[in-house]
Amino acid sequence: MTDLYHIHGSTLRIDLHKGQTKAWNSGKRFIFVIAGTQSGKTSFGPHWLFREIKLCGDGDYLAVTATYDLFKLKMLPEMINLFCETLDWGTFQAAERVILSHDGKSRIILRSANAPGGLESATAKAAWIDECGQDEFSLQAWEAIQRRLSLSQGRVLGTTTPYNLGWLKSEVFDRWKGGHPDFEIVQFSSTMNPSFPMEEYERAKSVLPSWKFQMFYNGNFTRPAGLIFGDYDEAVHLVKPFSIPSTWLRTVGIDFGAVNTALVWIAEEPGTGNYFVYREKLGGDLTGPQHARHALDYREPVKLWLGGSRSEDAQRLDWQIAGCPVIEPMISDVESGIDRVIGLFKQRRLFVFDTCIGLRRELGTYSRELDDAGEPTEQIKDKQKFHHLDALRYACSALPLESGTSTAGMDGIPTDTRKLGSVEGRLRRLSAVETEEYA
Repeated sequence: MTDLYHIHGSTLRIDLHKGQTKAWNSGKRFIFVIAGTQSGKTSFGPHWLFREIKLCGDGDYLAVTATYDLFKLKMLPEMINLFCETLDWGTFQAAERVILSHDGKSRIILRSANAPGGLESATAKAAWIDECGQDEFSLQAWEAIQRRLSLSQGRVLGTTTPYNLGWLKSEVFDRWKGGHPDFEIVQFSSTMNPSFPMEEYERAKSVLPSWKFQMFYNGNFTRPAGLIFGDYDEAVHLVKPFSIPSTWLRTVGIDFGAVNTALVWIAEEPGTGNYFVYREKLGGDLTGPQHARHALDYREPVKLWLGGSRSEDAQRLDWQIAGCPVIEPMISDVESGIDRVIGLFKQRRLFVFDTCIGLRRELGTYSRELDDAGEPTEQIKDKQKFHHLDALRYACSALPLESGTSTAGMDGIPTDTRKLGSVEGRLRRLSAVETEEYA
């Protein structure tokens, strides 16, 4: 006997609590259990996957968790316990990281999301993904899993505690909340598990910050401590795409990179001072001039192309030679650039098309490292991963704030007096140049 199931002779009977039962009974294609810690998420996953194998028949199946450590410590023991020991369905092949059925007709491919290349070679019929809300479980991994299931239109069970406001919030939770027919969200607190002590739940409530308790013990999305763009609110700043008039001027921000070159396009609505991020692009395996030519193919009235840090003159020169007049951003300091973006959000003048999935994910996960007391530090966590936000920061460096915003000085220029004269002067000189020079 275990907390989850009983074995009576040759019969295995699962004892599900109400939250697990709701997920078990759902007929939706993408089912996500977003719940509190120790609420019975990971132990439930193998049973759901076994039922999918019985329903869908011979073939390949996926079991994916966020990191290799979680794979070893949580997912693998649960899978071996059910499939190899309790059910005697198959054997674990350590070298290939698969559980192979005894008849050789089915495999469960075990992978971690932070090595997404291992997901690209499979064609699967169903998938269980665990701890998919963690930072290490990327949007790219989620997209790769969907591709592996596309031929069979296979189902997915996701089990996780919420950790941030990334793709799980924007691509899954928000779609379900908007009525998308393919998604089911099942949320419950840690105490839904009858084995979870109520005293521990109350203790955590009394000592943890509210945001952490809501996420980790109730399974609710909240704004975590250290989130840099906490003033970005999708209820306010997210808009449905519309056709940008050809007369609207554009500003493009570029984050150079050999593997990840990111571009963000911003259109200015005449007479209002409002700006709309309407396109994003992230790619690699191209030279700088090739990226530049692809960007120019849109043939739009771009007022300014801004890209790279102060030291990346060679990359800017590559784009300039290809016909794209990229210049150094108006604000080179990272923190001042972040303040400019925050100021535009606070003034409700910067809006984002809901099709900019990569940027939205980064806005929900860009955060500062926390100290031992759970307080934000000055260090930005995994800063090198946020290519869209770097491009946004470069583009927004040329978008002036309205006066009276606390994050900037007169005319929206950063209050750092070492930069005041040069930034203000460059903005004024550029505004005096005819737009067609930048087209």
